[in-house]
Amino acid sequence: MISSNDFRPGVSIELDGAVWRVVEFLHVKPGKGSAFVRTKLKNVQTGNVIERTFRAGETVPQATLEKRTMQHTYKDGEDYVFMDMESYEEVRLTPAQIGDRAKYLKEGMEVNIVKWGEQVLEVELPNSVVLEVVQTDPGVKGDTATGGSKPAIVETGAQVMVPLFISVGERIRIDTRSDTYLGRE
Repeated sequence: MISSNDFRPGVSIELDGAVWRVVEFLHVKPGKGSAFVRTKLKNVQTGNVIERTFRAGETVPQATLEKRTMQHTYKDGEDYVFMDMESYEEVRLTPAQIGDRAKYLKEGMEVNIVKWGEQVLEVELPNSVVLEVVQTDPGVKGDTATGGSKPAIVETGAQVMVPLFISVGERIRIDTRSDTYLGRE
């Protein structure tokens, strides 16, 4: 159990049979009446965001989440197969469980898988990945770093906007949180 006074951004709680992560909180102490905590909660499974008010000191169950480092070994049909780096057990996840992060998954990549009981909640990719450009318009002499951008498709199939001087075959670093080009590798 966790007290509503201990809420901080990133704290996970169980509410109505689901896992919610505290996005924002505000401890309010009005001049008249008892104090309360106004929160903005995000459902980890669905991504829905709600606002909820708790009495100050009210206790709610804290979600016990397990984070394990796993390696993406191969893709079997539609499923992605991950291997636990400690026990060598395999876990199969569907594209729906992984979400839009699947566009950056590459065989051999290590990721963190967050579980709640036996249910996989999310797959956390590294903040940046290095991938090879497989398709883009050719770079032209005179294109500069400040000249603009063009779409490029990387080896995993994801499309990223890159500067005009990037050409096919180059390895680039991509920010997985914002889908942006960070630089050449």
